[in-house]
Amino acid sequence: MNSIDRYMARLIAVPLISTLVISAMLLVLDRMLRLFDFVATEGGPVSVVWRMLANLLPEYLGLGIPIGLMLGILLAFRRLSTSSELDVLRAVGMSYGRLLRVPFMYAFALAALNLAIVGFVQPEARYRYEQLRFELRTGALGASIKVGEFTNFGSRMTLRIEDSKDGGRALSGIFVHFKSATGWYTITAERGTFLRTDNPDEIVFQLTNGKLIQKIKDSPVPRVLSFTVHNQPIALPKYENFRIRGERNLELTLPELARIGSDPKEETIKRETSRAAFHFRVAEVASMFLLPFLAVGLGIPPKRSTSALGVFLSIVMIVTYHKINEYGQAIGSLGRIDPIIALWVPFSLFAALTFWMYYQVAHVPGGQPIAALEKAFEKLLKAVTRYLPGRRKKSEAAA
Repeated sequence: MNSIDRYMARLIAVPLISTLVISAMLLVLDRMLRLFDFVATEGGPVSVVWRMLANLLPEYLGLGIPIGLMLGILLAFRRLSTSSELDVLRAVGMSYGRLLRVPFMYAFALAALNLAIVGFVQPEARYRYEQLRFELRTGALGASIKVGEFTNFGSRMTLRIEDSKDGGRALSGIFVHFKSATGWYTITAERGTFLRTDNPDEIVFQLTNGKLIQKIKDSPVPRVLSFTVHNQPIALPKYENFRIRGERNLELTLPELARIGSDPKEETIKRETSRAAFHFRVAEVASMFLLPFLAVGLGIPPKRSTSALGVFLSIVMIVTYHKINEYGQAIGSLGRIDPIIALWVPFSLFAALTFWMYYQVAHVPGGQPIAALEKAFEKLLKAVTRYLPGRRKKSEAAA
């Protein structure tokens, strides 16, 4: 790798890494607030939020890597163009194909990484995320007992705690009501603490300084007992097991999708949805090899122009293509259109547009595919600023 290649690698690396970090942080922060609210509502431990976010990170990377690659290459060529370094490199005989050597190294490496993420890592992470949501909703993660509220343990036991200290190890103001086949009993105690037992399906609630009121069906008068220490066993509720992985296409790896999609013994709906999901993921990864060409077409502004319209258009085009692929996957899953047509025809059109834009910049003298758009955008901007309040007052003062 010569000095030009190293220089291109540095120009691409900075915006690429910055875009990945910023996009991941924004997505994580947006989801973090909702997860904290969800976990607090379900009464689960705070630590589960970080586990859920970790399982969502592969999905965010699968979305952020193509955008990061696109912006990294585009901003590198834009800098070369606006600083006239691109003219110097072209003058010494370096073609655009030669300058794309390093961008394609990035594209191959990140495409392989993205294929591993969307094909193998993301399905496993998505399944673990859904499993955590299920365990939170069923209480299998050990839902916390909210202070000052009545908490039900199954249909027979109700518990209320007035105050909690020392991380939940020192409880006070205890109220317990238990129903049984022979009657009921109620316990009040000054203090209490939960203790582990050898039985994983049971814990002991040790109560100190309290009273027990017991009512048996055969006895007309309830019994009242005072105690110094009372150990109340609590049977933990039984929870159903979470479903097996693979009931949703998001949780299937690429080999599993290919196997189900080509198996004539599978149900038609499952086979079509698997084929659509398989072609969607492969098309998304394959589109990354088009991004270096698109970056050149959008990253080099016309002469004597510093407009950043190409940066805006690049993001719009990537997001639009991604949404079109999602729609193609949806209609392919319904069996209305073959997934190959629904997903690879848009890919072919996107590739044709990308190669045309690159050809205009690299092989047509003075060719600028976004020059007309920049002129239209400039006229629109002047028309808008002409009617701004401050601009109108200056025009009237000058007249």
